[in-house]
Amino acid sequence: MPTKITVNNNGSLRVEGEIEIYDASGNKFGLAGRTVIGLCRCGQSANKPFCDGAHARCGFQSQVEARDLPAPAPKPGA
Repeated sequence: MPTKITVNNNGSLRVEGEIEIYDASGNKFGLAGRTVIGLCRCGQSANKPFCDGAHARCGFQSQVEARDLPAPAPKPGA
């Protein structure tokens, strides 16, 4: 089953499934067996990249509706 990511209106990214998260240096976050996590979208979490509910305190607003993206640009030399 693929990993499912839900963009919560005015809130976090909810990620469900088998999850591995790495920092920019390639170090893996220890998720303690979690199969559901929330990732911060508002930038105000004290526990980035994870959501701590700060979006509700700072008034973050972002309504998102699914849409189709355009096809990716061809890679040079392909």
